[in-house]
Amino acid sequence: MKKVEHISLKTEMSVNGIVEEYKKAGVLGAGNLARACDIYEEMLLKKACVFLGLSGPVIPSGLRNVVTDMIRSGYVDVIVTSGANVVHDMIEAFEGRHYCGSFFADDIKLNRDKIGRIGNVYTRMKDFEVFEDRVQEILKEIDEKKRENLSVRELLSFVGSKIGDKNSFLKAAFEHNVPVFSPGIVDSMLGLQLFFFAERNRMVLNVVKDMKELSDIVFDAKKTGAVILGGGVPKHYILGANLLRDGIDYGIQMTLDREEAGSLSGARLEEGISWGKARAESRIVSVVGDVTILFPIMVASIKERFR
Repeated sequence: MKKVEHISLKTEMSVNGIVEEYKKAGVLGAGNLARACDIYEEMLLKKACVFLGLSGPVIPSGLRNVVTDMIRSGYVDVIVTSGANVVHDMIEAFEGRHYCGSFFADDIKLNRDKIGRIGNVYTRMKDFEVFEDRVQEILKEIDEKKRENLSVRELLSFVGSKIGDKNSFLKAAFEHNVPVFSPGIVDSMLGLQLFFFAERNRMVLNVVKDMKELSDIVFDAKKTGAVILGGGVPKHYILGANLLRDGIDYGIQMTLDREEAGSLSGARLEEGISWGKARAESRIVSVVGDVTILFPIMVASIKERFR
């Protein structure tokens, strides 16, 4: 048995230096985070096709620049996201903002003040009004013929091409040819705007077209890896697509959900082996904790290893 070595902290330690100390301890959450960093490093060294799953309020919670930097650094090849994260990226791209708030806010007062709450993050309704106008303008710019058979990935690529904000992950994905899929896009404010646009214009989103492109990516990959923040539809979309190649070779999930309820978001990645979503010999780890704390540490550790 490996002996637990106690974590030693030193003045001016790097992030990766702390992760290496976690690795020495090797148990509980610290050990799992250190393992996640090692698995991510191996994904990149082995040139695996890396899928990044974005669920929950990843963008409005302050991780937008981290995701964008990952794209620009070549640390991710495919993104699968909730529609909400797309919306909040666009909100900031159109000069809207997110604000620090409180879990214990007076929600009736917030409603009167036209402020929406995401946990302890606030958004102003006036920013959504700007978003709505800009979305309608962008949709009108799409060629009418192309709108008759448009995949979600094509839509988000076009949106990225129209964004000027250098911190936008949609813009970075467009510039670096990283496809962005959002299978649940209609369940968002962007979906509502697509509905309004389609009431007066020809607009057909072909989600099956997305599946064709995604399956081609999976079949062409020699190895695949997944970094999944939260769970939900993005997690299942990534793992479901990898069923076509008998599962992922590498996998990291960070979530606060628990497996006792039987939810997909709380299910450990090991459960995916039973479905063929992860290979029996795959290197996988489930890290239980707050993504806003864990994810930047992992990415910072990786950046130090590849600098």
